[in-house]
Amino acid sequence: MLDTIRNAFATGDLRKKILYTLMILVLFRIGSAIPVPFLNPAAIAEMIGDNPGDFLNYINVMTGGALENATVFAMSITPYINASIIMQLLTVAIPALGRWQKEGEEGRKKIGKITRYLTVGLAFVQALGYFLLVRNGGDGAEPVLQEHLKTGWQSWFVMAVIIIAFVAGTAIIVFLGELISQKGIGNGISIILFAGIISRGPSAIAALIRWWGFGFGEEPGVYYPEYFVIVPLIVLIFIAMITFIIIMTNAERRIPVQYSKRVVGRKMYGGQSSHIPIKVSMSGVMPIIFASSLMSMPSMILRFVKPESGFWVGFFNLFNTTSWFYAVLYFLLIIGFNYFYVAIQYNPIEISNNLRKNNGAIPGVRPGKPTSDFIQRVLSKVTFLGAMFLGLIAVFPTLFAQFSPNEEMRHIGLGGTSILIIVGVALETMRTLESQMMMRHHKGFLE
Repeated sequence: MLDTIRNAFATGDLRKKILYTLMILVLFRIGSAIPVPFLNPAAIAEMIGDNPGDFLNYINVMTGGALENATVFAMSITPYINASIIMQLLTVAIPALGRWQKEGEEGRKKIGKITRYLTVGLAFVQALGYFLLVRNGGDGAEPVLQEHLKTGWQSWFVMAVIIIAFVAGTAIIVFLGELISQKGIGNGISIILFAGIISRGPSAIAALIRWWGFGFGEEPGVYYPEYFVIVPLIVLIFIAMITFIIIMTNAERRIPVQYSKRVVGRKMYGGQSSHIPIKVSMSGVMPIIFASSLMSMPSMILRFVKPESGFWVGFFNLFNTTSWFYAVLYFLLIIGFNYFYVAIQYNPIEISNNLRKNNGAIPGVRPGKPTSDFIQRVLSKVTFLGAMFLGLIAVFPTLFAQFSPNEEMRHIGLGGTSILIIVGVALETMRTLESQMMMRHHKGFLE
């Protein structure tokens, strides 16, 4: 990876693209520090901290802490991600969108335009919900909004300012992401999401250093030697998770394909061997986003209704992110959504027809329906393996919380989803750099 980056900087146009991407990321981090008027960041951070691990905490990690700091980029690109997921589902349900998707660049531009409009609409709904949440929440020592801003014409003015600031922040982030995609390196939206998550790294490192210091004792004669074992263990788990994610992200099942020879005029074409790659984690983090959005609804409802006793208290406690019920249901939802997402993205019948049109065949399998059935069987096995991988990564924080020795260590943020996004974006960006360097350093006829 370091060699790839060094070689990329040695190439003039790639160096400009990398520096341009870094400049956009600096602008993104500056925007993540600009506060929205009327909100009390300390009270919002306390409100999020009172419910560690729920959906607000998940969004806070994805935004790099912009949510708890009540900044302009507090919603980050979550509305765009939701809009993209909705459009992917609609391309299957609506034939016109499906045709646009197959039209190439022009069709993708049309879908992209609709996605941006849908992003603004979802950003407005999410900003409105966030405003109502912070207005009704904040039971700590400091209020999120001053009382005189919750009544009269002031409340309408404050609501308009906050919602416009959040929606504008989301629109600016989407614009910055598209600039990176056009003039920088890699997928702009993914890189901005990567930058937001990785910006939380220094706070996690500081927490580990502080816990290591606990081993020497905070007071004379008071020592906690167990931290000399716990801190290295956390680092080893972190490294093992990264290694496991890299292996599974790059893993794929290759179905061999043999193309028959054909004569056109006086020339013979075909006869070569190839393969169909089926990646284990072809759905990426989408099933986790689907499942986490669904599982977050009870916690969001709880913030509004706040029951004190009775059946609903026990019901909402089942959806506590540290409960076994939550972990099992979350795991099953990820498996189900993974199969669903792969089913709408991968069509074995279409692959079989394309092979037959191009005189290709899988060795030992007859063309037509036997080929599509064979691809479906292989796809089902690979999808199951990928679903188990995503499920284990997603529920790992819950398992870690169950076996953590104290309350503070349960919130260190060893989120498998965050690590999965970081590793996935890093690998994708490195592959983009390598492919662009190969285009610029290919061998000539005389070399």
